[in-house]
Amino acid sequence: MKLENNRFVSLVYTLHEDGKDGRVIETVEESAPLTFVFGAGRLLPAFEANLAGLEEGAAFDFNLSAADAYGEKREEMVISLPRNIFEDEGVLRSEICYVGNTVPMMDSQGNRMNGMVVEIGDAFVKMDFNHPLAGTDLHFSGRVVGIREATPEELMGPSSGGCSSCGSQGSDCGGSCG
Repeated sequence: MKLENNRFVSLVYTLHEDGKDGRVIETVEESAPLTFVFGAGRLLPAFEANLAGLEEGAAFDFNLSAADAYGEKREEMVISLPRNIFEDEGVLRSEICYVGNTVPMMDSQGNRMNGMVVEIGDAFVKMDFNHPLAGTDLHFSGRVVGIREATPEELMGPSSGGCSSCGSQGSDCGGSCG
């Protein structure tokens, strides 16, 4: 069976940053493979394009440029917020607001987004809302461990399959790239 739309797929892979010899970002093993409905729009289009037509047992090995993965870093996604939103009775909540911490936030339309604290000043906290892997070229190598027809429930949506670094665009993913 070939990998095509509306098929439920299981993958194992190793993800490297900046090419095959780059730092390992994630390893997904057969004991807990990445599972998803192919073509459901939950993963990066370029990721799925590199898998299309593969059969169960097939190996894959490909690069995604930053532009095809999570995009380039965008300076407008780094913003300064008033420090008082991170304070409780005038005291900085240091268990939440420290350099390097990722903080769940909400934009003015009520959309959830994660931002990393990059600087803490006297009046402002600078946060980076770029995806953690923005600006990074990715290299995937792995194997298709299973393909089957997706069930009607799996085709229904967000709860279908797991998600991981390989490109979930949904906010429900806790993976490093989701």
